[in-house]
Amino acid sequence: MRFRTAALLVVLSGVLSSFAFEPLALPYLMVIGLALLFGVLRRVPELRWWGVLALGVLWGLAFFGPLIWWMRAVSDGAYVGLVIAEAVLLGVVAIGLHAVARLAVWPVLMPAVWVLGEQVRGSFPFTGFPWGRLVHTSIDTPLESWVRLVGMPATSFLLACLAAGLLVLVDLSARHRAVAAVAVVGAILVGSVLPTGVADSAGEARFALVQGDVPGEFLQWPRGAIFALHAEQTQRLVDRIEDGDTEAPDVVLWPENSTDSDPRDNPEESARLDQLVRDLGVPILVGGILDGPTRETAENAGLVWTEDGPGEKYVKRKPVPYGEYVPFRDALGGLVPRIDRDIPRDMVAGNEPGALTVNGLRLGDTICYDIAYDGVVDQAIADDAQVLVVQTSNAAFTGTSQPGQQWSISRLRAIETGRWVLVPSTNGISGVIDADGEVVARAPLRQPATIETDVPLAEGSTPAAHVSRPLAWLLVILGVVGWVLALVSRRREDVRS
Repeated sequence: MRFRTAALLVVLSGVLSSFAFEPLALPYLMVIGLALLFGVLRRVPELRWWGVLALGVLWGLAFFGPLIWWMRAVSDGAYVGLVIAEAVLLGVVAIGLHAVARLAVWPVLMPAVWVLGEQVRGSFPFTGFPWGRLVHTSIDTPLESWVRLVGMPATSFLLACLAAGLLVLVDLSARHRAVAAVAVVGAILVGSVLPTGVADSAGEARFALVQGDVPGEFLQWPRGAIFALHAEQTQRLVDRIEDGDTEAPDVVLWPENSTDSDPRDNPEESARLDQLVRDLGVPILVGGILDGPTRETAENAGLVWTEDGPGEKYVKRKPVPYGEYVPFRDALGGLVPRIDRDIPRDMVAGNEPGALTVNGLRLGDTICYDIAYDGVVDQAIADDAQVLVVQTSNAAFTGTSQPGQQWSISRLRAIETGRWVLVPSTNGISGVIDADGEVVARAPLRQPATIETDVPLAEGSTPAAHVSRPLAWLLVILGVVGWVLALVSRRREDVRS
């Protein structure tokens, strides 16, 4: 296959794969796109490493360009920089895929290298960017239930094996095709009967999710305005309870950034929260920008506000580089003045799991992008979280596909953990997801709303809680070993020739 033809096909593959995510969310399309990528890399066996790198970068640009178009809401520079960084990483992954494609067991090793790439992308550079994982496209298909059994990384491996299986169906002998057909159909059929739902029942609690909306264009509102909107919406809940129109909840949930100042040091906000909590008779989990350990730092946190004032807090574990903090600020601040203007303080990362005790309940708190990181969720569940909470803002991404993509990840987390997932957002998507990944309630976008619902609590764990991490390491090791074996095999062939 000529390089020009290969380049056109990998670009087509990347674009097709991006269509598997919101806003189109076309099921199985990334599996088909990955099969095409695998096929191209198998058809250029003699291509040198820099040519393979170029093909991988082209795939990454074609994939991430449409996928994270919403990043332009942060800045065009952030969008371009992130797309290029992810494309380069995928270029390196393509070298590994190309290497193992020549081995007899390539239908297993290519998926392992793919998972190796996803694991690296999810942790590097900085805190990584675990977005656009193959597993994320399994929602609303029979394959989604696999995440409860084996976890996210191994489900990505399974889907990549399906991609390899599709390639075998059109590329190898009749005997191999029969095996591939059985494997593909079997994985789908087994997935359709795998159990989902609450891990182990632990009673029930009532929650109220407050969506206060935002007062205009992102960050164009005066300080304190977004707090006022959420306080007003919560007051409406208080009024309905006092009028007997609704039951009092056990916990009230506010979204990320529902206050843009530290209420512990703001007498007016502190007094208003005290009054709301007294009237409600239950705590509020507030999402706020809290003062950090130094004047130059801040914390993006979930703060439990009780009748005694501020209590436990969870600090976001994975703040976003160049969105919430600025690596190399001293070097870049002068070159890009908007950095210091829009991000005057660096948000520091938390180091404690997000399991908070609120009114006798254990809430597994995550904040926005946290929900995409396996370790953050795993540790909250290991700390006995009975439900998962995703405090999110998304106001910067209003009208884009980012909230929908994050919503799909949240639905998968519900299946994986056997917990209901509660998502309070400033202006959407706010909603409630049951442990089967189904949407129970969803607030209208861009307007004040409150969702009140009774939620089954969970204890114990799903199989994924025990095997997800070991399987991830096993697949990473398999990918590395396969890559090394391929290089050794290639060197031996070169010596013989």
